[in-house]
Amino acid sequence: MEQILDVSALAAPEPLLRAVDVIKGLPQGDYLRFRHRMKPCRLYDVLKESGLEWETRQGEVVECELFIWHAGDRVAEEAARAAAAKLEPWQD
Repeated sequence: MEQILDVSALAAPEPLLRAVDVIKGLPQGDYLRFRHRMKPCRLYDVLKESGLEWETRQGEVVECELFIWHAGDRVAEEAARAAAAKLEPWQD
């Protein structure tokens, strides 16, 4: 199941804090669609340390969208990758 967190209108450090709160409670089988106005570079270390995987894409509604799931959660990974595939890959 998809959970959406749009932090595109928030000032730092609120996007990072909100993301951490959501991913702490992200159940198996779910993935987080994280929307931000820019690439959230500081979030990547938090995701690695939390045992999460992700894909970064060019957003439709906002500049950047991350699809985040627990490593090893095949159900969430398949759903997240299918949703991410509808968007263009992130271009640095």
